[in-house]
Formats: sequence, structure tokens, C-alpha cells
Amino acid sequence: MMYIILDLEWDNSYLPSKNRFINQILQIGAVKLNKDFEILDTFEATIKSSFTKRVSGRFSRLTGITNETMRSGIPLETAVKAYNEWIGTDTVTMTWSTSDLFSIIDNEKLLLNNLRFKIDKYLDLQSFIQNEIRMMGVEITSQISLLNAANILKITADELSLHSAKYDSLLCAALLKKCYQKERFEAMIKDTSNPEFFERLCFKPYYISDIKSGNINKEHMKFNCDICGSKGIRKSKWRYRNRWFVADFFCKKCSREFSGRVSFKKTYDNLIVKRKICEVKKKEEGQDEVQSVSSPL
Repeated sequence: MMYIILDLEWDNSYLPSKNRFINQILQIGAVKLNKDFEILDTFEATIKSSFTKRVSGRFSRLTGITNETMRSGIPLETAVKAYNEWIGTDTVTMTWSTSDLFSIIDNEKLLLNNLRFKIDKYLDLQSFIQNEIRMMGVEITSQISLLNAANILKITADELSLHSAKYDSLLCAALLKKCYQKERFEAMIKDTSNPEFFERLCFKPYYISDIKSGNINKEHMKFNCDICGSKGIRKSKWRYRNRWFVADFFCKKCSREFSGRVSFKKTYDNLIVKRKICEVKKKEEGQDEVQSVSSPL
């Protein structure tokens, strides 16, 4: 088994033939490691765009890749074929977060004809490193950058040219070697030959706004009074507001009105249901005012 750390540099550019923007890959960098995470070889290729002669100023400042550098590169198809040959067999590919995978999918779909990046097994290195850092007692509240992870682990990156694909890969290799824990590492390896891998990757969670959706269990639309527990009588049609279905209810026992609210968020594996009750208070002029008075049910 060998390990590949892949890093891409891409620039958001307008693709006239598709009338849309694409994160076109303009540099491929990778490091090949043995089972002891020792560096065996490196790969680097700069890509010549097939539809534009310019790179954005931000991309150039970030990566050092100028218009001239880009135009002197090789076609994306040539670079991918060379990379696939270099990667070999029986490998696990790692990237720093899954963002490069989305660029790969887009470039394969729009710029490559039936050619795919060779990725047999995959691991999100950012997630693995973050988990290991948390287990060291460091609090992380959002996705950590490559440089911040290096600083926390006291790995010097001064001599590396960050945001160069190959050197970002080398820094990733240093982080991996310092954080490696066999059981947790192997548990995060995914088999990309399973169609579910890319289905899950590309699935975007969403809030259900159609009350007739088959994903909605009507039992979740029923509310009991949060004071006496009696069944609430719905007095209005359901409205959809700010991701919540809202309806007015009346409790006969308490002689009070309340608002029942429920939201449905569809993820790849689950349906997340949130419910809450809001009390309806009367304003002096007789208009209804809704105030939240209870925790989610």
C-alpha cells in the first residue's frame, strides 16, 4: 500500500461554451509516500487553460502562477494522464478537505472527455488531522487551515512555498507523519468504487418546503399544548416561513392560542426534524404577536 497526497491549484474562470464559471485546475501537485510515510516521489504539472489566456490577479498573487507560466503549461488531459500513470496501483489518495474533489468532478465533466483522475481509495486529511488535534486537547470550532494546523503542531513551513500544489502536499505529509494513529486513520479510508461515495459527496442537505413531500411524517405536524398536554386544534393552514412550517393552534382546556412550528432538513442519511411552540399574545390594539416561550420539542 502506498499513499498519495494530492493538492490542486484552481482558478475560478468563465467557461463560454457552458455559459458558467468553473474552478479550472491549473496546477497538480502530489507526494507519494510508503507505508512508513516516507517520501518516495513527487509530481508537479502546470496546466495550460483550454479556454482562457489569463489568470485572475488573486490566483496569481496566491500561487505565483502568472499568465505566462500558465500559457507555457501542458493541456489538462496530458497532465491527468501523466498523473494517473505516476500514481501506480494499490494507493490511498488524500486531499486537504474535499474541496479539490469538487473541482475534479467539475473539470472531468466539463473539460475532460471520458478521462478521470485515478482515485481508488480516499481519505479527507483535513478531517483526520482536525480530529487528532482535538484529541490533543486543542479546541477547534471551524475547519482548520493547513498553515494553522502546522503552527499548532509546531511544524515549520517557512521554507515551503505555500499555495504551490507540490509544497502544500509536502506540508500535508509532515502533518500526517506527526499525527498518524493507525486505527483512526484506517477507519476514515473510503472506497471510491462504491457509487455511494460520490453520491454522498455531492449531496447537498436542504430544507423541505413542500408540505406534500413524501419525506414528511404527518405526525410531526400535530402539536399538544405545552402547558397541559392536551391535543391542540389546528385553526389555520400551514404557512412556510424562513425554513419553518407554521400553523395556529388552540387548546380547549387552557383556552389559549399557540403557534406550532416544525422544520425538516434532509441530509443524505437522515431527516432532521425540529419542533417548537410559540405563544400568541395579544397586543393592546388587538393584533396578534407571536413570542417564543418554549424550547424545541
